[in-house]
Amino acid sequence: MDETRSSTTEHTGWSSQGAFGQPTNQPAEPSDPWAPRAEDTRPVYSPPAEAKPRRGMAFLVALALGAGLIGGAAGAGVVTVLDDDQPATQSTGTGNSLDSSGSESNQSASSFSSVEDVAAEVLPSVVSISVQSQAGVGTGTGVIISSDGRILTNNHVVESGGELMVTFHDGTTATAEVIGTDPVTDLAVIQAKDVSGLDPAELGSSGDLEVGQQVVAIGSPFGLEGTVTAGIVSAVGRPVSAGQTQDSRAVIDAIQTDAPINPGNSGGPLVNMSGQVVGINSAIYTPSAGSVGLGFAIPIDQAKPIAEELIDTGQATHARIGISVGSASGETRGALIASVEPGSGADDAGLAEGDVITKIDDRLITDGESLIAAARSYRPGDTVTVTFVRDGETQTAEITLGSDADAS
Repeated sequence: MDETRSSTTEHTGWSSQGAFGQPTNQPAEPSDPWAPRAEDTRPVYSPPAEAKPRRGMAFLVALALGAGLIGGAAGAGVVTVLDDDQPATQSTGTGNSLDSSGSESNQSASSFSSVEDVAAEVLPSVVSISVQSQAGVGTGTGVIISSDGRILTNNHVVESGGELMVTFHDGTTATAEVIGTDPVTDLAVIQAKDVSGLDPAELGSSGDLEVGQQVVAIGSPFGLEGTVTAGIVSAVGRPVSAGQTQDSRAVIDAIQTDAPINPGNSGGPLVNMSGQVVGINSAIYTPSAGSVGLGFAIPIDQAKPIAEELIDTGQATHARIGISVGSASGETRGALIASVEPGSGADDAGLAEGDVITKIDDRLITDGESLIAAARSYRPGDTVTVTFVRDGETQTAEITLGSDADAS
């Protein structure tokens, strides 16, 4: 994507060609000198033993909203096919997590008194995913979202295209197939075969999260299935690039947590004390191979519509403004517009090259990365109010976001 600094445009990670841009060989550089280095931030992905993990996971990936308005797990083991006469989990719970409203369920849900209670509630809805490919065997984590075996996970858990097996909380297993993947948001939905009566996780609302509230992470770090850790929400709205390879990185508007997550947790749930899924664990910042208390999850409010689209069509759509941006220099902090695509929402709203976007609705925009991350909370067709500075004067404009499905 193109990053514009001062009066020059330089490539930092991706070009702005096509719908989402083609990768270049130049790494992205964070605009914040105190931000973690690109080589220190990694997807929560533990690759097969025979394969070496690719580093180069940029913490703040920039920077074009171009055609996409923007808007990363594994261990080894032997598995067997689930016996049709022994369903993985017997349950009389809801058939489909996606049918319920997170905000409504949050209002009626009561909090558990301990992490132990939360774990007992959620563990039956979490699976370990084993991926057998030419590189070897890797495992990640997934969240059951329907009683007939649909499972939400990260794109990077399944992107190798290998044979999938899932291990349920009771130790039974089943083969699985991919329903749909979305590298842009690092999400995927898979289908466990020949299972029924599973216990879907309850989906909450990430929009209700407050910094400091307690959360629990569940997954299979380093292949240790059903591992439970606890911590707090350290921050919300963190611009983070999640992805194992440069051509499938996703900028997410992440939830930051200090609940320890490690390679193998990827695709697993981050839950609140009501036992509701509020995020899908995706990346960690670490100078080594393990957790240092800086983990990042995809907000469930952003994951849910993507999962619905993947189930319905096998593909996902994303909001787009139709601009390429960089980080502004000088006194005004914000996202500097490098170009505006003719006929886009930004063009219709009168935005122009050189404008500096400082807010989307009430959210402060400090650079190109934060604009990309903020856009993750919107869907095609949403109308947003953009505050921008032009020639020293602050102005506002309403923009109806387009869809990358309509991009040529």
